[in-house]
Amino acid sequence: MKRRAGEREKELKKKKLLEELGENRLPYMTPADADFHQLWKTKYSKLIFRKSDTIPEELHQMVQEGFLTLRKHDCFFQDLVRIKGKDFVTPVSRILIGNPGCTYKYLNTRLFTVPWPTEGYDIKYCSPRVHDACKALIRLNDYLHIEAVKALQGQNLFESKEIKDSTVIDREQNFATSFMEKGSVSKDQSSCCVSEDDYISLKNRTSYNLTLLNYMDPLQMLYLKQEPYFGMGNMAVSWHHDENLVERSTVAVYSYSCEGSAVEESNEQKLNGRDPAIWHVGLKVAWDIETPGLAIPLHQGDFYLMLDDLNMTHQHCVLAGFSPRFSSTHRVADCSRGTLEYIFGQCELALQNLQTDSESMALSLKSLETAVVKQVEEIHNETSLVLSEVGKEEQIEEQRNETLSCFLLVLTERQKLRKEWTARRTAVFTVLFPNLIYSWEGI
Repeated sequence: MKRRAGEREKELKKKKLLEELGENRLPYMTPADADFHQLWKTKYSKLIFRKSDTIPEELHQMVQEGFLTLRKHDCFFQDLVRIKGKDFVTPVSRILIGNPGCTYKYLNTRLFTVPWPTEGYDIKYCSPRVHDACKALIRLNDYLHIEAVKALQGQNLFESKEIKDSTVIDREQNFATSFMEKGSVSKDQSSCCVSEDDYISLKNRTSYNLTLLNYMDPLQMLYLKQEPYFGMGNMAVSWHHDENLVERSTVAVYSYSCEGSAVEESNEQKLNGRDPAIWHVGLKVAWDIETPGLAIPLHQGDFYLMLDDLNMTHQHCVLAGFSPRFSSTHRVADCSRGTLEYIFGQCELALQNLQTDSESMALSLKSLETAVVKQVEEIHNETSLVLSEVGKEEQIEEQRNETLSCFLLVLTERQKLRKEWTARRTAVFTVLFPNLIYSWEGI
């Protein structure tokens, strides 16, 4: 219910914004505009951009070879997502790689990680080259973690207006150097630089546990949606906030546009300020028609960071160029309810209300308390056992009615989910086998 209410609210905001615009378009800036950097500094200061020459060449090579390997092994897939109650196949193909057992949910679709090499886990890959690709991505993950820590430290210094304090600067430079040298920091090491609370917050907001890899060849797309507010052109990914993240965590994005595949410049009229042949990331203040947007070109090997609450206060989109492009988007996903460990824990919790008769080995429920029944039924369906217990003569009528009322609410919600997933399965077959579905419906 909360999710649907949120979707309705966003749709109303979008409708209102488009109505206010009418046939007009909002202004936006690129690096070619004189006021671009001033706008960035005042309205988009929590976006940090780094050019490719700031990253070690060895890392570039490993990661880019990894992208090509994963595509060669057919590891990228288009996702079936649900937007406003309708199912769509994404124009971008994706694969989720990260900590073993982690998942990531976006647009009502949950993805499961292909685990990257992790100490203590015996992970088997279909090919040594796929292993190397996943290893390259965890190397990139570690590098971007360090860069995010340094960027947040710099942001904190700027916001606290202590940038002129040489003592503070020295401490923070030493802290960042420690990260560069060791790739992580212990609690003891951090105590001389930041408080305990700051250390925990810093770690929670930059310890990426997965990366969502994206691939798209724009020239293979029959249709790409046009950017509706600024007239920025073809979009690979529409305006959005990233979902399912730890609050105020940093998102890091590494971009790789394939060399040698760009098409010659088109004869069509160029968009104002943006070269349509080049991939861009677009940013805007959420639901705002006063502040100009930004369109920042993405060249091979560039990366950017969205710090702190930028992902909540602003929206971003990806504007397609002409060449195929990979990206690796590193996130601190909220896995409190989305890991294999969590699922096992929930199963164990549900089993605590089961007991087995020592002679007949028949199963029964230990408790029919409303809270217990509700909790167990939300985890696992024990319909027959609940009905068996409430049907016993010794059950008090009031307790029986209370249990059944609670039980029916859970069953109703589960039935709604079953119908939703049945519809989505049909949508999958419609996309994959349109002729088969058409024939089946005509029978």
